[in-house]
Amino acid sequence: MRPGQIIVIATPIFFLLMGIEFAIGRARARRGTGQDTYRLADAINSVGLGMLSQISAVLTGLLRIGIYTAVYSAISLFPQEAAREFWTTWYGWLLALVFYDFCYYWLHRMGHESAVLWAAHVVHHQSQHYNLSTALRQTSSGALLGWIFYLPMAVAGVPPLVFGVVALVDLLYQFWVHTEQVGRLGWFDRWFCSPSNHRVHHAVNDRYLDRNYGGVLIVWDRLFGTFREEEERCVYGTRGGLRSWDPLWANAEVYWALAKDSWHARSWADKLRVWIKPPGWRPADVAARFPKPPFDIAKVTRYEPVVSAGVLWFAGIQFLLLVGFAVVFLWFSDLMPLPHSAVWLAALTGMLWAIGGVLQGRLTVTEVLLIEAAALATASAALGIGWVHYLFKPLALSIAIFLAARRALAAGSITGFDGLLLAGLVASLAGDVLLMGPGGMFVPGLVCFLLAHLAYIALFRIGAGLFPRPGALAATLLVGAGMYAFLWHGGLPAALRIPVGAYVVVIACMAAQAIGRAAVLRRTDPSAAWVAVGACFFMLSDSLLAINKFVMPLPLAQLWVLGTYYAAQMLIVRHARPKA
Repeated sequence: MRPGQIIVIATPIFFLLMGIEFAIGRARARRGTGQDTYRLADAINSVGLGMLSQISAVLTGLLRIGIYTAVYSAISLFPQEAAREFWTTWYGWLLALVFYDFCYYWLHRMGHESAVLWAAHVVHHQSQHYNLSTALRQTSSGALLGWIFYLPMAVAGVPPLVFGVVALVDLLYQFWVHTEQVGRLGWFDRWFCSPSNHRVHHAVNDRYLDRNYGGVLIVWDRLFGTFREEEERCVYGTRGGLRSWDPLWANAEVYWALAKDSWHARSWADKLRVWIKPPGWRPADVAARFPKPPFDIAKVTRYEPVVSAGVLWFAGIQFLLLVGFAVVFLWFSDLMPLPHSAVWLAALTGMLWAIGGVLQGRLTVTEVLLIEAAALATASAALGIGWVHYLFKPLALSIAIFLAARRALAAGSITGFDGLLLAGLVASLAGDVLLMGPGGMFVPGLVCFLLAHLAYIALFRIGAGLFPRPGALAATLLVGAGMYAFLWHGGLPAALRIPVGAYVVVIACMAAQAIGRAAVLRRTDPSAAWVAVGACFFMLSDSLLAINKFVMPLPLAQLWVLGTYYAAQMLIVRHARPKA
């Protein structure tokens, strides 16, 4: 049984224990003897990041296990048969667990002492609450460098199977220590990682910072001088503060900050030191040009955007559906080709991102449904799941039409601007339906999309004039001409040369019109730039479609074609209407 399947089996236990912890915390809060440590949005974000970590591990896990196995096979210090015989005795298993925990201590410690490792580990510390859902909050990028710290086990001849099992035991042990509902445990606290010891590790208080790294055993911290008793009340989170429910940003925020500091550093040595030095270190010139205020624990506030109860219920239900989706994926992922796993990772990531967006108030419920339908339409097309594709592809554009009409009515009435937007979406929906039909429907589908782009040209002309930036028109026509020449040379059928040529001209004009509109309205309507990005995505999507159909088959073609197509439509429908 794979680790992912064990996690699936453990998932109901995780949720049961979280429910018990929530009930105890709520009861203690009512009696005034404790506090409720749960907030729905925070718990969804934490568990969602755990889901993302486990799903991405289907891909990145091959890196850690693959490198470990290669080192074990090539440079183990002991004969494999003798080593296997030793490490599979009861005392060998126990020693392997202790060995793993020792390696984990140094990985964990270096994750707080080197910025590039902190960039991965920070995900686990971002929650400002401390509960069992925080235990599930894991990074998706830790495997990129974390494998280095476990190579001593491979050199010592610990078989990959033993390594994998003790790694899972060490990970599962750490679940229960993430709670405020268990107090001090006397002698146990002196030897093992416990809730009290680990609360200290998650705190940003000065006296607690960068302490108590042990996974199962806390004796490593006592031996190496990193232990601290729990005394004053812990304040949780990170000193930088995530202040977002976006799972992608949670994984990327520190990498992005390091990349910016590295870019701005004048010294080449400093550009490298930024990644290696402890978190928070910045070159003097960068700190002077881009100062950051010092951390003040008295000013720490919890990130809790206000959303309606209805949105919370919607997000909670959607998230439970996603959990079920992820559980099924993890159970069968070992039977899937790697590209198929990557497709489902992309779809689940997009849907998790959308749920985070609605909890922040950045997306509406309708926009979340649009993203989910688009993700399922794209994934099912890429993987050839016909009935799912036939359901969700027309549904996605239908939701987009509903969204545009609802916004127009909410603003008072449907104007000519709204009519053109709706005409473009309706024509696109017709094109979607026709392209799902037999091959003979390709030209009618092309005509529908041609009409959609003409509607978008008329739409983007309002308030900006026709082709207000001739340079943009020349550039997009040049790109279109290059693509058309490539298609012609690649085998574009003679019967389609004229209609495809006309289509290329129209979509190039549509992109140029959107880019020109963004330039004209850059001060009065900054969102016009996103519409221009959407128009460029349209050009990319149609180019990929044409290459796949007429020149050469692309791997997972529908993933790229529909992914860019839906990105284009969502950017246009979300940002085209000027803000009131």
